[in-house]
Amino acid sequence: MSNEHNSRINEITAKDRRSRLLEIVRIMRSHDFIHNFSKQTNPKEVRLALEELGPTFIKGGQILSTRPDLISPSFIAEFSKLQDDVEIDSFASMQQTFKEQTGEDLSEAFASFEEHPFASASIGQTHRAVLKDGTQVVVKIQHPKVQELVETDLALFRQALRFLKFIPDISVIDPKEILNELQTSLLNEIDTSVEIKNSQAFYRLNNDHDIIKVPKVYTKYSTQKILVTSQMKGQSIKKLADTPLDKDEATRQEQLKVRKYVAKILVQNFIKQVFVDNFFHADPHPGNILFYNLPKDDHHVQYGTSKVVKKTLGKVEVKATKQHVLPPYRIVYLDFGMMGHLTPMLADGIAKIVIAIVGRDIRAIGQAILAVCNRTGKVDPEDFYAELGIFLEPYLKEGLGQIDFPSMLYQIIELCRKNHLQVKPEVTLLVKAFGSLEGLVAQLDPDMSLMDVARPFTKDYLKRKLNLKTEAENTLLTLAQIAKATPQLPIKLNQMLDILTQGQGRLTLKLKGQDRLLDRIEVIVNRIIITIILAAIIMSSSLLVQGSAGHPAIYNIGVGGYLISFMLILFLAITSFHDHFKKR
Repeated sequence: MSNEHNSRINEITAKDRRSRLLEIVRIMRSHDFIHNFSKQTNPKEVRLALEELGPTFIKGGQILSTRPDLISPSFIAEFSKLQDDVEIDSFASMQQTFKEQTGEDLSEAFASFEEHPFASASIGQTHRAVLKDGTQVVVKIQHPKVQELVETDLALFRQALRFLKFIPDISVIDPKEILNELQTSLLNEIDTSVEIKNSQAFYRLNNDHDIIKVPKVYTKYSTQKILVTSQMKGQSIKKLADTPLDKDEATRQEQLKVRKYVAKILVQNFIKQVFVDNFFHADPHPGNILFYNLPKDDHHVQYGTSKVVKKTLGKVEVKATKQHVLPPYRIVYLDFGMMGHLTPMLADGIAKIVIAIVGRDIRAIGQAILAVCNRTGKVDPEDFYAELGIFLEPYLKEGLGQIDFPSMLYQIIELCRKNHLQVKPEVTLLVKAFGSLEGLVAQLDPDMSLMDVARPFTKDYLKRKLNLKTEAENTLLTLAQIAKATPQLPIKLNQMLDILTQGQGRLTLKLKGQDRLLDRIEVIVNRIIITIILAAIIMSSSLLVQGSAGHPAIYNIGVGGYLISFMLILFLAITSFHDHFKKR
């Protein structure tokens, strides 16, 4: 988040804020937004409110739909339906924006430009056009007032930050961190230069990876508010998944073969994005993936796959690329506004979870999960492993098509939260992205299971990470250290026996949960002491009052003791009620 954006947000006029605030309050009241969202009820009403509130809230809802650590599965499902209901801007307005951003007229940049957009969303609208060299492109141009509206709303969000603490379970999450992440995502969304960089990187890493195609960005005319990319043919891949299978057996088998191959490539490519590139498409829903058939004259062309065979000959490493004839169809990825980035260390941590799943080792899975979580309190690993094992056991036996990923992820996050663990946002974004892709893959190939996905990945990952020379050197070093330490073993054993025979040995035992037990005992002892003191004060006060005949000062001291006792009892009662509700 840049200082320039922060300064712009702070400069929003009070009049703009007041007018927008009144509009927001009116819409939220009409949909009972605060109650519904805070209690996670009536998700449809909340979605309708977001759509009515405009671009900032729509994008905020779409971002939240990728965060199952913040909202329930029912809200995630409803927020995934968020639709942009935005009026189309005039062609003259588009011309003006293009001129301001590029310094050229549309007629100077394009041989032809369709005046009516074929798509319009909350941030911008998209037109078809043809470059001077005949290349067919699509041009996405931002709506004129979007930036001002988003910055006004963010200024209001910043002022309303103090109210976020009333949202349930917010104590595990830092509200300021959430708002900063939301602000960064929204500002990136209205800054097309971020999507330009994402598109270029994804094109370089994935275009022509087997049957994967990615639109090319034309940077000459792409700016902060304009994105120009090559026009891609095809229809939503959902049509391939939804098309009924033919009654003819030969045709039916061919259809099944296509679906299985597409499903396999989608999963393999996604795994490459995550664990090789550490840069993945975070919103791979069917609307962002197209499918099309090639013309017949392209069927014979051979392509090199991305599978690389490494052979070590002395100090020389030879990379050989296998060749095969690709099938006559392609998959196209679109929309690179929301992308995931992983550090190599975090990617390795996630890979260890997958490897542990393949081995069905619950303890190893638990240890790997702990490594990709932030700790928000005291964590008992053994309790976590036991609960995780009970939870995961049925999932390890099911196929992809049988698993409700949003629900499963939400339950895992709740399990982590219960054990004082907060899943890192990058991980939830990754799992949500895989959940979106999984829904599509399950339709294409319902027989594909988690193990079918995980085993080949484990094999390739270990091959890629395993360096035989380094492992051999480490093994030799370990053996050398063992050989050096072996002669010392009799001496060490003799020293240990001397310590034991002299009575200097000490055995330390730690009771499971002993910290909580000791804290509880301390509370009980303190209350007993206070009770004894109170009883003594009350008895002393009673004696003073009873024997104070003709002595007002003694009587007053006794009454004062009663008052002190009453105040202490009232304080203890209030403290007890506060602790009770705090635990709830």
